Amino acid sequence: MSGDVQVRFCERLGVKFPRATHLVIAFEQEEDAHRVKEVLPKRFGKFGLTLHPEKTRLVRFQPPSDDRKDDDGDGGPGTFDLLGFTLYWAKSKRGYWVVQVKTAKSRVSRTLKRLSDWCRRNRHLPVAVQWRQLTAKLRGHYAYFGIIGNATALHAVNYALYRIWRTWLNRRSQRARVTWAKMLRLIQRYPLPRLPVLRSLRA
Repeated sequence: MSGDVQVRFCERLGVKFPRATHLVIAFEQEEDAHRVKEVLPKRFGKFGLTLHPEKTRLVRFQPPSDDRKDDDGDGGPGTFDLLGFTLYWAKSKRGYWVVQVKTAKSRVSRTLKRLSDWCRRNRHLPVAVQWRQLTAKLRGHYAYFGIIGNATALHAVNYALYRIWRTWLNRRSQRARVTWAKMLRLIQRYPLPRLPVLRSLRA
């Protein structure tokens, strides 16, 4: 969300909020964060809203510095996951600390497991049918996780999917032998989608 966008909550009667609303609030001072965290449950309670006790937390998230130590004492800046992404600090090309976004490891693992399960269950379908389905699934993954700075994670999923596909093509029968040479020829005929133009997180 753009930094100049104001977020407002309509408090009149009859307004219904989504069942799961994700809100991130950043503070410069830690004491302000603690004060707001104490007030929010009471404020939300007046309108029949609640904060999830396991998903509401304070995260120390600041640029790395040798002069500061986090709660673990290792000087790290801390990271946090939100909606399948991991937010972390990294140096820009100009040498400034900036917030970067990548696919959370747990979400990558879950995606690859689901793709493998699908290939296992549908390994006997014609290759063209498998290709169309896998193409649609990969495009859906790109549509959600296609954020600037996340290209490495997207390429990893793309490459892993080729390996998964080849594995289950090799198990179509006892005589199936899909070497990498054969797989490369298959890829030329049935290429999986390339990485799209990535969008800004602020878009």
